Amino acid sequence: MNILDVESLSVKYGQVSAVSEMSFHVCPGELVSLIGANGAGKSSLLRCVMGAVPAASGDVHFCGKSLGRTPVEDRVRLGMYLVPEKRSLFNSMSVRDNLQLGIYANRGRINFADEVKRIYSLFPILEERQEQLAGTLSGGQQQMVAIGRALIARPRLLLLDEPSIGLAPLVVQQIMEVIVDLQRKEGLTVILVEQNARLALNAANRAYLIELGRIIKAGTGAELAADPHLSDIYLGVKRMAA
Repeated sequence: MNILDVESLSVKYGQVSAVSEMSFHVCPGELVSLIGANGAGKSSLLRCVMGAVPAASGDVHFCGKSLGRTPVEDRVRLGMYLVPEKRSLFNSMSVRDNLQLGIYANRGRINFADEVKRIYSLFPILEERQEQLAGTLSGGQQQMVAIGRALIARPRLLLLDEPSIGLAPLVVQQIMEVIVDLQRKEGLTVILVEQNARLALNAANRAYLIELGRIIKAGTGAELAADPHLSDIYLGVKRMAA
């Protein structure tokens, strides 16, 4: 059974269509990348899947259950967790206190002391900064906190919205290595929305190319990376004419 089925999903802001009858699925343990230009509808799709914006039509099924108008907090309890583009940390709280917020999705079922050790092993810099206010961290460290908070919730499906945006390449590499390692070794299921197509396709089991709110191509990460149209436009690869 698929962990996620998105069926003919549409999202509108007033009269503006952001997502148009989009359908796709995610299998347990996959890393699925959604790529496309800025404004293609990727983030709107993730927010709708998470319940943060309503669907104009269509439905989302999680582990075989129709979510309908299930609110965000209930989707979190079911095992979905979105790390938004803007990270949404509490800047006046410490790193450790921000991380602790992740336990509330599974209150009583998670030992925070054990989980925070796990996060510090993934992102050692956070242990050094654990008493520092989140608002004083670098962008990369803030992203680590946001992802760490999500991982403490032990999600069945992790939704990542543009995790590389504004970050130095070495930091991006470190964060992506952690995510890919968790997916491959622990079976973490991930949907990655990413404008950096090369990064997203290298990490993906499967990928979807989105343009103007619609899926126009689907395949493995390698298949999409080898597609001439996608390579020219999204990967910056110019192929020599025969």
